[in-house]
Amino acid sequence: MDNEEKKTVRIVIADDHTIFRDGLRRLLEAEPELEVVGEAADGAEAVSQTQQLAPDVLLLDLAMPRVPGMETLRALSTNGSGQHTKIIVLTAAVERIQIVQALQLGARGVVMKEAATQLLMKAIRTVMLGEYWIGREAVGDIVEFMRMTASGEKPTRNYGLTKREMDILTTIVAGLSNKEIARKFALSEDTVKHHLTNIFDKVGVASRLELALFAINHRLTDGKG
Repeated sequence: MDNEEKKTVRIVIADDHTIFRDGLRRLLEAEPELEVVGEAADGAEAVSQTQQLAPDVLLLDLAMPRVPGMETLRALSTNGSGQHTKIIVLTAAVERIQIVQALQLGARGVVMKEAATQLLMKAIRTVMLGEYWIGREAVGDIVEFMRMTASGEKPTRNYGLTKREMDILTTIVAGLSNKEIARKFALSEDTVKHHLTNIFDKVGVASRLELALFAINHRLTDGKG
């Protein structure tokens, strides 16, 4: 394992239940590369802790007093203090539209509180790699809500994407797999992967979900899939 892999991930836990925070802290710190550097009992404290400590990851409960989770996300997004912190939303219940709103406000992951500890650990490691963690949610389901909330504005640029790359981008937004894309355009799966690599590089994303969300937010598709 190299130095990069050994780097300690610094975490702030934001939840209004002391027992939950204590239990989560013990679970996290049982992992050698994870360190809990702060705790918050409400959204205001979460913003303050994030500003002061600049953690790698903020585990944020959506249902908190004073300043709820969504308002906390909005505050961190507005003042830029969460720019370098990966935010994972923790929730006991969530509507799919709330997942979209959380992503739009800068969250990198959504984890149900009832999920196994291993899933939370995987979520933390996933977002630290620059990707998204949305539990069992499919890309196509999520971007459908992004479509519903997107305006009809035209894109101001296409990031140098070719017509074929734009076609493939549209199918990613629609939630198609590489195999389905290859069949749709009569290409090999290797060719599809090559196109995806080029698209990732041109728009600066690291995963299919991130690409789909980027495309919707930047109006790169017409929503027809």
